[in-house]
Amino acid sequence: MAPKNKGGDKKKGKDSSDGGDKSSKGGLKPANSINVRHILCEKFSKKEEALEKLRNGSKFDDVAREFSEDKARQGGSLGWKVRGSLDATFEKAAYDLEPSTTGNPKYADVKTGFGYHLIMVEGRK
Repeated sequence: MAPKNKGGDKKKGKDSSDGGDKSSKGGLKPANSINVRHILCEKFSKKEEALEKLRNGSKFDDVAREFSEDKARQGGSLGWKVRGSLDATFEKAAYDLEPSTTGNPKYADVKTGFGYHLIMVEGRK
């Protein structure tokens, strides 16, 4: 899991958002909590392998079980997280994502002090 206050540089994945405020564009409504999954890889090369599997149509939870170094048994599920409870870089990317399913995930690719993350959101409230 990515606790807050562990810095890192944000990298955008192929399907990541532009980082703008979507609420003003009629897109995402502001949320106070999200149901989030992630794939955490210490090494860039391992993250790239996981990313390739996702691009080739593998389910997010299956890729998490194979590649993630955190929450792998749960398919990468971190459960419901409220604003302020996650690493700031991770949280920004996660809250910018539209909800999606593990079979057709919309994901973001970020780097934090914990490593490289592929993040998807299943729900917002």
